[in-house]
Amino acid sequence: MVEDDLILGESLKEYLEENNVEVVWVWDDRKLNEALIMSEYDVIILDLMLKYEKGENILKDLRIKGVRTPILIMTAKNKIEDKELCFNAGADDYIVKPFNPRELLLRIKALNKRAHISDKIKIKDVEIDLDKHTITKNGEEIKISKTAWNLLTLLIKRRGEIVSTESILNYVWSDKAVGDEVVRQYIKELRKILPPDTIETYKGVGYKLK
Repeated sequence: MVEDDLILGESLKEYLEENNVEVVWVWDDRKLNEALIMSEYDVIILDLMLKYEKGENILKDLRIKGVRTPILIMTAKNKIEDKELCFNAGADDYIVKPFNPRELLLRIKALNKRAHISDKIKIKDVEIDLDKHTITKNGEEIKISKTAWNLLTLLIKRRGEIVSTESILNYVWSDKAVGDEVVRQYIKELRKILPPDTIETYKGVGYKLK
């Protein structure tokens, strides 16, 4: 949630967490990129009138960068022209302040369902069950390390996108001091079980699951 109104942000965070929605609240919009690198999100709630940058510009920039996470605009701007601009720039929903927090919760849940990936992913002869944490190939279960599983999960969530090495390091290893060579090691582990050429390497940038 990107919202610089401290009172509103605090109250919404409290309400959503009471309703089992985990919230990362960014009140300084300059720190949004850092938050996006540190974790994966189901929905982004974005205010338009922020302190340092226009929400409209942030929205466009996210879509240009290939961020496909559903984006819900939350703003006092209520003109149809404002809504048209945001939807054309890639917004998925739009709610006008003031609003009932319950409506925000319903919209978040709807966006999350729409974006939810299947629990079972099939890549040629390999089937991955995200719910059961299992991988089977030609009917036989394959065991991989927990670290490799976390990396695979990230690549599946971002399937079709180039996932930067920095994002991988932050997501899989969090605050542990490891380097690019460790990522390459676990990519190699995944390539042993996945069909050939499933993971593409973009030198100096990252990896993409086809």
